[in-house]
Amino acid sequence: MQENAAEILSLIDGCKKRERKAQELLYRTMYGFAMNVAVRYARDEADAADIMSHAFVKIFKSISNYDSSKGSFYAWIKKIIIREGLEHIKGRNQFEEIEIEDAELPSVTNNTVEHISAKEIMLLLKQLPPATHAVFVLYVIDGYNHREIAAQLQISEGTSKWHLSEARKKMQKKLSVKI
Repeated sequence: MQENAAEILSLIDGCKKRERKAQELLYRTMYGFAMNVAVRYARDEADAADIMSHAFVKIFKSISNYDSSKGSFYAWIKKIIIREGLEHIKGRNQFEEIEIEDAELPSVTNNTVEHISAKEIMLLLKQLPPATHAVFVLYVIDGYNHREIAAQLQISEGTSKWHLSEARKKMQKKLSVKI
């Protein structure tokens, strides 16, 4: 990992100097990680590729702002890819303001989840409406809280909670039909 970190820092320095070879190598080095993040916010691989291409343009344009003393490069590009994924979702669907005091929290038993693969869960997740999908991924997979999600998506915390509740209900329903 140390060797990889030194290599990445070297590539970052090359990118800061606008060296095309360094940009290409950084893209290839980070592709797998970046695609894993982008696919969470995409309906399919074509959407993920769009998210990635837009994100990498932003990464290369702003790479001079990256400061390794403030955090890891992985965390820095993850934020950029998530923001681009959310912009992509917003472009597909307008977020509706829905206020709800106490969102119902359906449960999915471990027994249910044991019978379905991660790939199948991701396929079910992609069937959710775009806004609901975005909130679910931000909350459950990327670990954001409702206040942070609301700020990123420019919705209220109540709307974020409602979308999470809807995602859970729909996923529970889809999982129970699947088994």
